[in-house]
Amino acid sequence: MKELSVGKETSISRFTDLFPSFAGGVEGKYSVTLHLAHILNRRWEYLSGRMPGPESDYGSHRIPLTNELGVIVYGWHRLAADLQVEVAEACRQWLDGSKAMSKEEVVAHLKSDDPRALLQEADRVRQAFCGNAVHLRGLIEFSNHCQRDCLYCGLRRSNQKLPRYRMSADEIFESAKQAGALGYKTIVMQSGVDGFYRIEVLCDLLKKIKNEVDCAVTLCIGERSYEDYRKLREAGADRYLLRFETSDKELFEKLKPDSSYEQRRLCLDWLKELGYQVGSGNMIGLPGQTLEILAEDILLLRDLNLDMIGIGPFIAHPETPLAGEPNGAMALTLKAVALIRILTQNALIPATTAMGSIDPEGRQKALRAGANVIMPNVTPTKYRCYYEIYPHKICINERPGDCASCVQVLAGSVGRTIAKDYGHGFKKIRA
Repeated sequence: MKELSVGKETSISRFTDLFPSFAGGVEGKYSVTLHLAHILNRRWEYLSGRMPGPESDYGSHRIPLTNELGVIVYGWHRLAADLQVEVAEACRQWLDGSKAMSKEEVVAHLKSDDPRALLQEADRVRQAFCGNAVHLRGLIEFSNHCQRDCLYCGLRRSNQKLPRYRMSADEIFESAKQAGALGYKTIVMQSGVDGFYRIEVLCDLLKKIKNEVDCAVTLCIGERSYEDYRKLREAGADRYLLRFETSDKELFEKLKPDSSYEQRRLCLDWLKELGYQVGSGNMIGLPGQTLEILAEDILLLRDLNLDMIGIGPFIAHPETPLAGEPNGAMALTLKAVALIRILTQNALIPATTAMGSIDPEGRQKALRAGANVIMPNVTPTKYRCYYEIYPHKICINERPGDCASCVQVLAGSVGRTIAKDYGHGFKKIRA
């Protein structure tokens, strides 16, 4: 296996070579001087960039980028506060671009028979950039009706064997209150693409939840119009999850025959523009997915600069056209989680229920490979068995309080603590 390109001293020369051109652009725009430093304990040693000359350390500012690398900005004190934020974020984005693995390197890691070093590096990056806490999101699956006919999903409209349900606004609100009582600082409202819920109803419900429950709200309700997204954001939605599932346009449109790859990407752009914390993700082991396509998925997730990234293994559903296809492998899923953690550094990455459904230790393994989110279910038990995106889903017979106890034990079993805050995206916090 090739040596990882993040956090290793042997890779520092790569950043040293790339830094001067970046620094020159920042200097020209902001009239400051930058140099790249190697951090050794508390000592910052010059690596690259223009030396500050006669200017003393007065007015300088240190921006740590990793445990080993940082940027010293001379003339920082002359910048207005908003420009200081811009310069700091520019430095972090430069690092993100400079540390990128090539597609060939990603494929090599995905092929590796011994991913132990990869998983250990991902866990180190998670600890360095996100800390030790696991963030909990209380999941409310409020409707299993769906207008789409995706080939892999048990909720597809052509599945006539699935009993359908819709929770009322009052039921959704009561579930949100229960999530708050259990200590969850985020709820996730998830459904199929269901036009039954008018935008006015959803907005009123959001306002009520935000006024009466101490939590952030994530929506996962599919593609909507720009105007709908705007109204939902103004009503109080903090985050939005919209997975693209595969970056390969041909495979996307084969598996999602009534969806448009371009529209999905446009929706992600709209969500960012409207100020949501945005999440997306892909599926591992889809029929027709090669390791090269999976590598492109991982690189796209890096390039989108997402707050949240949700991935999980493909699990064949017997009432879909993909019935009988082999499920995605846990080993490959873990390597993908690890690579995404290394390449995105501080994204919020869940240990998904799908991982726990194909491997009894799946969520624990994901937490050790870089994940830092768990989504306990607070959907009323009477509905859970009908939200069957894939078969043999765990926890469908448990009560919300049972799930709360379970995730506490699960996190503790891998030496992790439970976060007490709202779990907002680290990218916005660091900016």
